[in-house]
Amino acid sequence: MENNIKNTIEDFLYSDSKKATVTKFVLMILALGGIVFAGALVPAMFSMIEKNRKYGKKFSKKKIQNTINVLKHRKFIEVLQEGKNKIKVQLTNKGQKRVKEFCFEALKIAKPKKWDGKWRVFIFDIPSYPKIYNKAREALRDKIKTLGFFQLQKSVWVYPYECEDEILFLAEIYNVQKFIEILTVDKMLYGEKLKKEFKL
Repeated sequence: MENNIKNTIEDFLYSDSKKATVTKFVLMILALGGIVFAGALVPAMFSMIEKNRKYGKKFSKKKIQNTINVLKHRKFIEVLQEGKNKIKVQLTNKGQKRVKEFCFEALKIAKPKKWDGKWRVFIFDIPSYPKIYNKAREALRDKIKTLGFFQLQKSVWVYPYECEDEILFLAEIYNVQKFIEILTVDKMLYGEKLKKEFKL
């Protein structure tokens, strides 16, 4: 899961995303590891964001200051004094959870140039209760729809490309790994229909 988070963060930082708000940038950068600054926090964070951001408009120092204040107030980050002239900024547990949610939203599955002829069958049976499981089931279903999975039956979805790591990552975010299964099969009864569906 850590590799998936790291890859998703790096993709986000170097993308031209309209969703790339200063809040997400601050959290995503800190997710790569707590950062120690020498001197004033805002100018240092400004430089860090500009260094990591490849595309899009620049964020003002005032905007970054406001964002840091809000994140501290909402307990997504903590700012610690490290020695006489150093400040360490790191995510709290709440902030780490928010980053995982961002990564969930941003996750994509890389498509190979050539299909290997195998089908990935994703099956899940997540309970309705407690409420957290119901939320997980709905979020997972919505996400795999967005990723392009084809619904074969109520809780059975098909995809033609390698996606086990990504699915496990999604399941781990909501702690529902024990309710899912991923099969790799060479042949399916409606294979030709699926090929047309995925334009293979």
